[in-house]
Formats: sequence, C-alpha cells, structure tokens
Amino acid sequence: MTNLLYILGVLGIGATVVALVIGIGSFGMGGKFHKNNANKLMRLRLICQFVAIAALLGFMYLRRQIG
Repeated sequence: MTNLLYILGVLGIGATVVALVIGIGSFGMGGKFHKNNANKLMRLRLICQFVAIAALLGFMYLRRQIG
C-alpha cells in the first residue's frame, strides 16, 4: 500500500510539472490556445498538486505507522 501511494505521489509530481510547463509555454506564446485553455491548464495543475501532496502525506503517515 505504501509503495502504491509513493508511486502515485511521484506520478502526481510528474503530471504537475507537465501541466505547469504546458501552461507557462502557452502563456509565453500567447495566441488562441492560451486564450482557450489557460484556466483549464492551471486547474489541472492544482488537481495534480493536490493528488501528489495527498498521496505523499498518506505514504509518510502509513510508513510511520508501520515502522
């Protein structure tokens, strides 16, 4: 179970980085894509961050309980 939470946390961090890079890249280039998707990308980033933090906190909690 702890390994699953750790993997989920790492994947969440990776997804956060990808969403952030795409969002910043579209912001820098501007244009229609940025205008249509900027808020969606930032919401996606927040969701990915939440999942990553929750999974890593769960991992640390269970790791401490198990020993």
